[in-house]
Amino acid sequence: MDIMMQMEKYTKKSSINRKLRELIKIRVSQINGCAYCLNMHTSDARKMGETEKRIYCLSAWNECDFYSSEEKVAFELSEHITLIPTKRVPNDLYQRVREHYNEKQYVDLVLIINQINSWNRISIAMGNTATEE
Repeated sequence: MDIMMQMEKYTKKSSINRKLRELIKIRVSQINGCAYCLNMHTSDARKMGETEKRIYCLSAWNECDFYSSEEKVAFELSEHITLIPTKRVPNDLYQRVREHYNEKQYVDLVLIINQINSWNRISIAMGNTATEE
């Protein structure tokens, strides 16, 4: 768990916008069906000032005009990495991501996405559930 926490500290210091980091965590947790992480990250996003509309519509991000092109390509990358056995990360997606993010930011996005995928798997495997606060 120490390694997971070290990686968490690193991702929090990345140059990726903190609200976008939370939205990525929400989208990946939706795909993975991790209620514990969904509960945590939607709450965190609200505390950061993210709107209900943007949180609620995240599962249909590609049909919304209130996400920026920078956010949309990050969500698409998130879906492809999360569903890597079937989606992979095609070169055209890499090129579109690189139109908005430099190489270090691309690596940071990949690490953020992999980090929440790992947390989802740990949480689900350990039987964590969403609870009332």
